[in-house]
Amino acid sequence: MRKSFFYLLSGLILGCSTPPSIQFDNLSFSKPKENPVLSADSTFTFFCPARNDTVNWQKADVFNPAAIVKDDKVYLLFRAEDNPAAILGGRTSRIGLAYSDDGIHFTKHPVPVLYPDKDEFMAYDYPGGCEDPRVVQTEDSLFVLAYTSWNYKVARLSIAFSKDLIHWEKKGPAFAKAHGGKFLDTWSKSGSMVTRMVGNRQVAARINGRYWMYWGEEFVNLAWSDNLYDWNPLLDDSGKLKAVIRPRAGKFDSRLTECGPPAIIAKEGIVLFYNGKNAEDDKADPGLPKGTYSVGKVVLDPKNMESVVMRSDTCLLKPTLPHELTGQYKSGTVFSEGLVFFQSKWFLYYGTADSFVGLAISD
Repeated sequence: MRKSFFYLLSGLILGCSTPPSIQFDNLSFSKPKENPVLSADSTFTFFCPARNDTVNWQKADVFNPAAIVKDDKVYLLFRAEDNPAAILGGRTSRIGLAYSDDGIHFTKHPVPVLYPDKDEFMAYDYPGGCEDPRVVQTEDSLFVLAYTSWNYKVARLSIAFSKDLIHWEKKGPAFAKAHGGKFLDTWSKSGSMVTRMVGNRQVAARINGRYWMYWGEEFVNLAWSDNLYDWNPLLDDSGKLKAVIRPRAGKFDSRLTECGPPAIIAKEGIVLFYNGKNAEDDKADPGLPKGTYSVGKVVLDPKNMESVVMRSDTCLLKPTLPHELTGQYKSGTVFSEGLVFFQSKWFLYYGTADSFVGLAISD
């Protein structure tokens, strides 16, 4: 009786009538031989309205993908950079689209679907571009994209809406209105909205009547929204951003804890895969090369979303393949941003050394 009451209470808090049926305990991932699954291609061209010129929009590198299932296909929204001669962080990024029947072999849409334009958001999006997307959908199939607007000065977490994954309506910086605009010009990245499974679909979840998002790069913060585009970050007693988790000395995440794919409500709690960067000083994990990005997992309590239930002490996925160990980012990178349940398995998509798109599939 007590157990049944707990499940009922959890369902009411989460805004759904049944308890979560999925779980990630003891889940492991392996990398298929087809890796990498996406790479740059200089033959794709696009007329850039911000630059007023035709560009080879994915000539340099293709990486850091969002993922979602639609019409029994996996769709990737990937970051593409244009100029291989420019240094790290000095290019223009645009977000492209690719689709696959098996989650491994992809066909690319010919032009980017989200990019800097001569619009009201150009001051945020240009010249650095639109970067590092994460995507969710609502129950009525509206797609919501969290991405980084980069103008070479301040990175801003921004939001866009779409009904078809091709045509996007920009909503602007996620924190533009929160706390009187206090955080509009504060560095912000990596938004992982909390989702739940509805049948085979992973949709944005309401908890206590609101949508929620874990976000951040230096540490993980939490924010809430009523409309999925105006977000309100949680603050501590001193009015500063409130950290849910922070880097840990001597572990894989000793330098950064950056949010990965959209979080998902499971039996064990809210599961958030995140990207840990190893420190480059004496705080580094000695078992990983200094500066390495790898993937970890944290589980949080749905009834107290700032409370950590479990956090991995070691990384779950790390650079092992040649293209993950060398590339634009020399220290080695497995940087997760897309996670989908497809053909009865979990497909985890990640960027490799800021150069390719990689894939790991649950065993």
